[in-house]
Amino acid sequence: MNEQALIRDAQNGSLDAFNTLVLHYQDSVFNAALRILGDEDQAADAAQDAFISAFKSIASFRGGSFKAWLMRTVTNACYDELRRKKRRPTTPLEPDTDDGEEMDSPKWLADPSLTPDQQMEADEVEHAIQHCLDNLPLEFKTVVVMADIQGMDYTEVASAVRVPLGTVKSRLARARLRLRECLQGFAELLPANYRLEEGSKA
Repeated sequence: MNEQALIRDAQNGSLDAFNTLVLHYQDSVFNAALRILGDEDQAADAAQDAFISAFKSIASFRGGSFKAWLMRTVTNACYDELRRKKRRPTTPLEPDTDDGEEMDSPKWLADPSLTPDQQMEADEVEHAIQHCLDNLPLEFKTVVVMADIQGMDYTEVASAVRVPLGTVKSRLARARLRLRECLQGFAELLPANYRLEEGSKA
């Protein structure tokens, strides 16, 4: 994929070019929104809003990391969604079963290649990580999602959240420490390779 050519074409009004960019980034955008918001429906709404906003404003993109620019857009969409969330009832992370009862684990995300024990282990890790992410301040959660989950480098994260590089590094260090401390509370639930020894360092 020639990203720069697609961006130029999209800036010139090509919907096909923009849709190609959407297909390339849609999983990253949705996953980032899901980690920030912790809710599938809200993440889908935020991702859709982010792409609509990106399409409307792509002419303003002046080079650099397109992913960082796009992640700034989805972050803003998540913040808007969180503001809306305060004005409406909270929905559960897990969808309902056919009989209306909330599922105990995210079975709709089950990987058919995993054994039942492996899937249970993966579910425990997923719940623990999301729980600890949700307990982070929003500015910490955002940078750790971008750097540690999306794999963006520090410069890209700084560009996406519009703060100095040193601030990103500081927030990441503090976020990782809080995550480590939070995950200690799940030591007995998590697989051995996720457990943290008492007094261990990041």
